[in-house]
Formats: sequence, structure tokens, C-alpha cells
Amino acid sequence: MSVIKAVLFDLDDTLWPIVPVIKRAEILLYDWLRVHAPAVAQRVSIEDMRERRQALMATDPVYQLDLRALRHAVLTEAFRSTGLDVAMADKAMEVFSRARNEVTPFADVLPTLTRLQGRLALGSVSNGVADLHAIGIAHFFQASVAAHRFGCAKPDAAIFHAACDELGVAPNEAVYIGDDPLLDVEGAQKAGMRGVWMNRLELESARALPGHVQPDAIFTTLHELDQWLAKER
Repeated sequence: MSVIKAVLFDLDDTLWPIVPVIKRAEILLYDWLRVHAPAVAQRVSIEDMRERRQALMATDPVYQLDLRALRHAVLTEAFRSTGLDVAMADKAMEVFSRARNEVTPFADVLPTLTRLQGRLALGSVSNGVADLHAIGIAHFFQASVAAHRFGCAKPDAAIFHAACDELGVAPNEAVYIGDDPLLDVEGAQKAGMRGVWMNRLELESARALPGHVQPDAIFTTLHELDQWLAKER
């Protein structure tokens, strides 16, 4: 095994719980629509927009990469269908995006990133649209690769390799940690990295581990990752 020089992280449901954040952001967006575009709020519900997003994702691969563009497209349709100025969709998205980045990291996140910073190169690879600058943790990462900007998503090996290239390490010198066994663990391993499963038991969206996936390690907190890295190095 090569010496570990870098750790790369998934974001949503690895560094913070995302389901309550999205639910709150959708409610705040809908409250904004009730005030500023009541015709839209009367025409479509939160569930209607969710179903429309799922339909678009199934037919247009572009939206599988860019969830923000997907949400914007559905809002634009809603404004157009009511005869309102579609430019208002931009303002609606500002409301959603601001709330989407009001996340609360798990208690182990900031202490662990602080301990690892300087010891190892740190990066993130995400299929989501979190803004690390808005969240306030961008300074921890020397590389942050997002699917909607890069052009392909996990589990494609290319997105993992891009992050390794930015950090100046070979894939076999890097560890990737995430909550999704297929996208994160298996994807990283197929890209030549060590894949670690983050199994946060308190998550309502916690996933089961498929029998064919064998993580290099399994943790319930990042404190365990820190201890494991100390032993591996």
C-alpha cells in the first residue's frame, strides 16, 4: 500500500445532514412564492415541483449533473405557465440557494478538518451544489471538484482523478470518504483510491452496505477516520 498523502471527502450526508436542509430550503422558497408570486404558489406545490424535477432528470442527463439548473428549470416552467416574468425564477433560486448552504456540520467535522489540515492534502468531490465559501469551510480544502462544473459525476473515475490531479497526488496515495457505498466507496476504489464508508447511524437517509462492496474501512464518525489515518501512515 502506498503512503496516504491526501484525503478527499463527499459533502452532503458526510460532513452535514442534507435532508433537513433541503426540506427547509424548499419551504422557505415556497413561502417566498406565496408572497412574491402567488399565482405560481397556487398552481404548483412543493410535491408537484419535486415530481417534475424527477421527470426531467429521467429524460435529460444534463440535469443529473446540475441539480441547481434542474431546480431553476422547473421554477422557470412554473413562472412561464402563469404568465409571470421568468426572470423572477432567478430571485426564487437565490432564496433556495441561500437556505441550501445554511448547513450545520456534524460535531466531528470542524475539529477533524482542523487536525488534518497541514498534515495531509484535503479535497472534496461532490455531485451536489454546496457552496463551500458560503458555508465557511472552503479554506480547509486545496481542491474542490463538483460534478456540475466538471462535467461528469461520481462514480465516474474521471472526477476522482481530477481532484487527485489538483492535489498533486496519485490515486493510490489518496483516500476518499463518503456515505454512498456505490457512488463513493466503489467509485473511489474503481478509480484506484482507497474507499472509506461513512456510516452515520443518526441519519434518516442512512444507506445499507451492498454485499459486493468492501470498503477499506467503515466509520461512524470522523474521529475514527483520524485515528485510522494515524495508524495507516
